[in-house]
Amino acid sequence: MLRQSTQRAVALAALLGLAAGPAAVLAPGAWAQGEPTKALEASGSPFNLSAVNTLLSRGDAAAASGNLSEARRLYDQARDATRRLLGFYRDLSGSFRGLDARIPREMDGKGREALETMAKANLRLAAVFRRQNQPEVAVPLLVEVVKVMTPANEDGRKAYQQLVELGFAATPYNAPGPSSGS
Repeated sequence: MLRQSTQRAVALAALLGLAAGPAAVLAPGAWAQGEPTKALEASGSPFNLSAVNTLLSRGDAAAASGNLSEARRLYDQARDATRRLLGFYRDLSGSFRGLDARIPREMDGKGREALETMAKANLRLAAVFRRQNQPEVAVPLLVEVVKVMTPANEDGRKAYQQLVELGFAATPYNAPGPSSGS
């Protein structure tokens, strides 16, 4: 009985245009199964990393076809989305510190993934600027990658190598090789 009245309320709200959020959250048949879907897990949502990765893939396709302005636009969108996600993850992590360790751990993990994704977006955007003969615009992006990923990380090393190639840095960095357990 309660489920039917809830379904009616949602249907009425949808008819009145009041349910842009909750009605869109539910997949067809979700009420019948009693399990609403998670709206932000959809790939079209700007609040997940799979959507950002889709933007990066679309940017890659545009760059490969020579449409550098479209690639730049898509990489910029990916960067902006990861920056927003990072802020949200940090805010939630800080809000729950000392209250429930599981939530900061989850948000910190998502934040690390977002940082890695942002570094990839920065590297790709820097490559576009280099192809457009705008190295001065690529430098801040590359420095940011080195800063957030560190030269110990492969993306950080790639960014630093590009800074050397551009002449911004002169000293090459030779990462120590993997140590063997003799």
